[in-house]
Amino acid sequence: MAAARRAFARHAYADTTIAAIAAEAGVSPALVMKYYGTKEHLFTQVFTFDADATALFDAPLDRLARHMVLHLLAVQRSQTRDPILRIAFSRHHLELGGQARANFRTQVVDALAARLPGPDAPLRAEMAIGVLLGLGALYATVQADRLTRLDPDVVADLYVPLLEPLLRGDSPAPPAE
Repeated sequence: MAAARRAFARHAYADTTIAAIAAEAGVSPALVMKYYGTKEHLFTQVFTFDADATALFDAPLDRLARHMVLHLLAVQRSQTRDPILRIAFSRHHLELGGQARANFRTQVVDALAARLPGPDAPLRAEMAIGVLLGLGALYATVQADRLTRLDPDVVADLYVPLLEPLLRGDSPAPPAE
């Protein structure tokens, strides 16, 4: 799965092969096919976010902001997988990218919105996930030197005040349409 995530992050769906994924994983293409069946099914598994969202949101609401930041940082620092950031790569995949984005909306954004109290929960969930995506992009893509040198607790101390109003529902309401 890690090899498939890296492959689909670097290459368009049409340019990604089972043979290349298998080679990077150090297994045979037949083994990949045995477990995933088709390249499309493997792609679908790469762009499924249920387990990632479960881990990301695994804290009570009063500690959720800190947990989300620390979880994201731990995963980024371990470089084992990119739990939420792989949605950024879905634009490479014209054929199936729409499904990946729909999965992300349902499994991550909507799941967070369902936990949030108060008005405008879907909007606040989108904004909170946006903050996390920005932080993750700084770590994974930009590799912001000053930020990545900070202790995770210090980063959490800086990001929690951005996230908590969004999660609690005490952020200003958006203007009426």
